[in-house]
Amino acid sequence: MQSGAPGTTGSAAGGHWILWAHGFPKQGSYCSRERRRGCGHARLVRLGEEKAGAVTAQESIWLPFMEMELHCDEKTVIIGHSSGAIAAMRYAETHQVYAIVLVSAYTSDLGDENERASGYFNRPWQWEKIKANCAHIVQFGSTDDPFLPWKEQQEVADRLEAKLYKFSDRGHFQNTEFHELISVIKSMLKVPA
Repeated sequence: MQSGAPGTTGSAAGGHWILWAHGFPKQGSYCSRERRRGCGHARLVRLGEEKAGAVTAQESIWLPFMEMELHCDEKTVIIGHSSGAIAAMRYAETHQVYAIVLVSAYTSDLGDENERASGYFNRPWQWEKIKANCAHIVQFGSTDDPFLPWKEQQEVADRLEAKLYKFSDRGHFQNTEFHELISVIKSMLKVPA
C-alpha cells in the first residue's frame, strides 16, 4: 500500500520503488511453490496502483478493499508505505495476516486535515491486537523523513516490537530502488537470493 506523503491527494506510484520491485511476485501472487504443491507460503499484497483509494487513503475504502477484493488473510504479507502502513496496522487490529511490512509508519494525523479526514486516527491504536494478529512485523524508517517525525516512527517500532531497519538518508522512501525491502521479504518467505 502506498499513498505518497501523508495527507497527499495524489498518487506516488509513478517512479516509486513499489513499481521497481521487478524481481518480486506480482500483486496478489503466491509463492511459485504454492501453485505446484500448495506449500502455504504467504502471498504479497501491495496497494497503491490499485483502483481502490490510490488517490486518497480513506480507511472506509482501503480496509474493505483489502478484505473483500485482495482477500488479505493469514497467508498475506501486506507491504504498507506511509498511509498504506497506517492501513496495514488498522487492518491487522481485526484480521490475522502473515506479516506487515511498514515503510514510513506514524501514529497521529500529524496536524494534517487530509490525515484527520482519513478515518484512521479517530481512536486509540490497539497495539496488542496488531501484535497478536501478525506472525511478523517489520518496519523501515528514516530519521531524515521530511514528513514524519522520528519520534512517531520509533513509537510504532516500540509499541509493535517490530524488527526496525533505521536509516538516516532515505527521507520518505520515495527513491526508485529498495533492495533492503526485497531482501527482508525474501528472507521472511525463505526465497533463495
